[in-house]
Amino acid sequence: MGKLQSKFRKRSELYRASEGEKADGALDSQVVQYEPAHHGSVNTITNLSADLCVSGGTDQTVVVYDWKQGRMCQSFQGHNREVTKCYPGSTWIFSASRDKTVLMWDLNQGDEPIQEFCGHQLVVNGLAISPGRKLCTGSRDNCMCLWDIESAKCEQRHNISRNLVTHVCWVPGSSSVVQTSEDKTIRVWDSRAWQVTNTFPAKQYIQTHCDVSDNGNYLVSSSNGFGGQGCEATLWDLRQPGCKVVEYRGHLQTTACCVFLPVPQGGNSAALVATSSHDSSVKVWDQNSACLATLSLDGAGPLVSLAPSDASNVLCASFNSG
Repeated sequence: MGKLQSKFRKRSELYRASEGEKADGALDSQVVQYEPAHHGSVNTITNLSADLCVSGGTDQTVVVYDWKQGRMCQSFQGHNREVTKCYPGSTWIFSASRDKTVLMWDLNQGDEPIQEFCGHQLVVNGLAISPGRKLCTGSRDNCMCLWDIESAKCEQRHNISRNLVTHVCWVPGSSSVVQTSEDKTIRVWDSRAWQVTNTFPAKQYIQTHCDVSDNGNYLVSSSNGFGGQGCEATLWDLRQPGCKVVEYRGHLQTTACCVFLPVPQGGNSAALVATSSHDSSVKVWDQNSACLATLSLDGAGPLVSLAPSDASNVLCASFNSG
């Protein structure tokens, strides 16, 4: 796991390089490498606190990592296949896996899971928690499920043909859930009725990931692809379902992850988006689809997951060396 600390910063502009910037906006690969967090590929990364992140990997392990110090803090082992997604809380963590389960861990109660959610028939790729402490999961078994966290009981289940879920996220301040799918479709769910309320126009390629802006107005999704075909991220206006704002094009292979970046206090309120790709690069974009910066991590292998830590730091998960 490398640290992308302050590599997207310029004296007058955030998310640009302060040194090592090339004429075309590319950044020299000045990444601090730490001891590996995992034995193998890192599949997912998310923030736990200002200094800590949570990651899951092919080694079936969930790790709490101090990315500023470059050291492992805690390790949780309970899955019997690789971990696909992690979701953090204040003192707890949820992890999804190819073993078809979701496990709940408490940072203050040892290294054994305190809850297990079983019911999916295939790998669980979508994982999110509602403000009302409901767990939402999505799987390649075509099912979206809603769980009670306290009892681990599945309260709602909805199967849609060919809806091989790739990612799930809640819309802030609402009862809506957004999910992407291998059927190239983005769906918006009402968590109260557990029904699809909106379906976005299908893209040409599989939708790999999605994220919603803090104000709940915008959605960004990413596409797989190869040779520069597909490989884009798309900004949508959730207030006008299916309304495409811009596309971010520039990656040469599958865009595996797309996230909104935090707006610094007193900074520009326009949405900035970061994307990571199997072409070993991270890009930062403005809302007009201009690429502000590119960081190429040659030798890192596919870059599969991003987690903005604050207004000037982005964490990235790699296939290379844990």
